Amino acid sequence: MNANLTRLVAAAQKPVRRIIGLMSGTSLDGLDVALCRFAGHGAATQVRVEHFATVPYTEAIRHEIRRVFAQPQVELQHLTLLHAWLGTLHADLVLRCLDQWQVQPAEVDAIASHGQTVFHAPQHQHGLAEWPNATLQLGDADHLAVRTGILTLSDFRQKHVAAGGQGAPLAVYGDYLIFSQAGEDRLLLNLGGIANFTYLAGSLDAAAVFSTDTGPGNTLLDAFVRELYPGTQYDENGALAAQGWVHEGLLQALLSHSFFREPLPKTTGPELFSKHYVRAAQRQTDTLSLPPTDLLATLTAFSAAAVGRAVQQAFGPARPFTIYASGGGMHNPTLMETLQRELPHCRFATTADLGVAPDAKEAVLFAILANETLVGNALPIGNGIQAVPAVSLGKISFPQ
Repeated sequence: MNANLTRLVAAAQKPVRRIIGLMSGTSLDGLDVALCRFAGHGAATQVRVEHFATVPYTEAIRHEIRRVFAQPQVELQHLTLLHAWLGTLHADLVLRCLDQWQVQPAEVDAIASHGQTVFHAPQHQHGLAEWPNATLQLGDADHLAVRTGILTLSDFRQKHVAAGGQGAPLAVYGDYLIFSQAGEDRLLLNLGGIANFTYLAGSLDAAAVFSTDTGPGNTLLDAFVRELYPGTQYDENGALAAQGWVHEGLLQALLSHSFFREPLPKTTGPELFSKHYVRAAQRQTDTLSLPPTDLLATLTAFSAAAVGRAVQQAFGPARPFTIYASGGGMHNPTLMETLQRELPHCRFATTADLGVAPDAKEAVLFAILANETLVGNALPIGNGIQAVPAVSLGKISFPQ
């Protein structure tokens, strides 16, 4: 048997596997690296996070990604070079983390690399009837595998698209396997660049589970902070937005897009919710000269209202849930307080209460997908266009 296949089979037959999950979200904060120890698969999955780090991106790295990020037209040469460059960069960051953790690459069975999403194009968003759903993540996994010497799985979203889905959100699979609890309906809310939630039924019925994007999380807030306060990457602790006042006219204009009236589940991205989207709403409401703190307060309210509307659309106006939050927006108290006002019947907690640090959650979820591909049996999760069909997710790149 080919040596690479022998190594793959050996990893799959181990009773315990160590898998590194990698995640870089649309906020472009940096690369999340989670070294996870797995036993079992499917409903019997046991996962323990041995080490976790977020390696911040430099402004130079963010600049190179933003040259293509959510842009309708890009320089093809730069896009091509960026794919290989990010794969090598992510490999070096993994090796740096392993060195700090005193773990040898040979002790790791696989890397699960989400890659860097640079364009998300579901059909309902691009509007071209003859073209399919599509999504693009950069960070070539062959470069990752060869440079680290570790078997690498990548492009998890592509199989979801190929099997009829829209490619996002994918958190539903891992959420169901490790966060479901008999007798308790749960909502897991991820406040990344784009916000999404997963509904987990206390009945443990996989068909009842679903995950949906709700609209912007941090993407608009971060974009305008960078524009209005040069040298600042985000509104730390929501301090700037807390100084402003919400402009109701602008807020209603922002919420008027047909996306918010579409049935659940659904997906979107910064391709729609961009600075151009906000500027158009400002022109419509004659608020282009709105003070910066008022604009940030309104954008914070926009993100919270979008989450609130999606939850109420799915479950009615007053259904009580415990909402377990994760993602960068969880660290913004102004956003979280606004969310609590939107959903006063809900209790807010974090995934730390469920045993996984909220900052590590997304990286861990992709490690779970890799574990399922290596040793699991394909299991359909949810229903409708956002369901995860009974397929194995992720392409396999050998280190040799």
